[in-house]
Amino acid sequence: MWQRRDFSAAMMGGMTAGVVSALGLGGAGAAHAQGGPREGTDYVVLGQRVPSEAPSGKIEVIEFFWYSCPHCNAFEPKLEAWIKRAPVDVAVRRVPVAFRPDFEPQQRLFYTLEAMGKLDEVHRKVFHAIHVERQTLNREDVITAWAEKQGLDRTKFSEVWKSFAVSTKLRRAVQSQEAYRVQGVPSLGVAGRYYTDATLAQNMDRALAVAEYLIGEARKGRA
Repeated sequence: MWQRRDFSAAMMGGMTAGVVSALGLGGAGAAHAQGGPREGTDYVVLGQRVPSEAPSGKIEVIEFFWYSCPHCNAFEPKLEAWIKRAPVDVAVRRVPVAFRPDFEPQQRLFYTLEAMGKLDEVHRKVFHAIHVERQTLNREDVITAWAEKQGLDRTKFSEVWKSFAVSTKLRRAVQSQEAYRVQGVPSLGVAGRYYTDATLAQNMDRALAVAEYLIGEARKGRA
C-alpha cells in the first residue's frame, strides 16, 4: 500500500526500500489474522454513512486506487479474480484518487474510458503502459496520444475528456475519497460504513478477507 503521507516524499526522492517493505502486499500478519477482523485494528467504522451508488439491494464495495501506484498494479489481478467470485448481492466500483492536483489527468482518463464504454478493454492496458512499458501518462496530450494508439478516436476521446459528465465524476470521486477518509491506495470501502487497507489488515490479501467479513456485517444490518 502507498500511504497518503508518503506521496510527496516518494515523488520528490523516490520510494525507499523501507517503505516498500512496510507497505508490501505479501503475507505478513498471519498471527494477527487469528480471531477474526477487529474494529479499530483491521478496519474502521465511519462516523457518517457514505451514500452508495450501487443498485437497490446491492452491497457496494469500492476500490480506491491510482494508476501510477505499483501496489495498485500488483493488486489489480487479485481484485479482478475476487470480483469474478463475489456474491451476486455485491457491486464493486473503482474510484481513482486524487491526493494531489497532478493526479487529476489519470482520474480523468479512467472516467473518459468509462464514459466511452472502453474501460473493461483498456483499464489493464493503462497499468501495463505505466508499470511495464514505463510510459509517463500524466498529461492530457500524452494520454490522448496513447489512447489513440489503443484504437480510440482522438476527437471523441478529447470531447469526452473535457465533458461536464466526466468533470462531475471527478468531483464525486474526491467526495467519496474524503468521505471514506482514504489513507492510501489500494484500499477498500464497504457498504458506505467501513474502510480497510493494507496498513490496517496487514496486507491486501487479508484486506479482501476483511471486506468479505464486512459484507457479512452489512447483510446483518440490512436484515
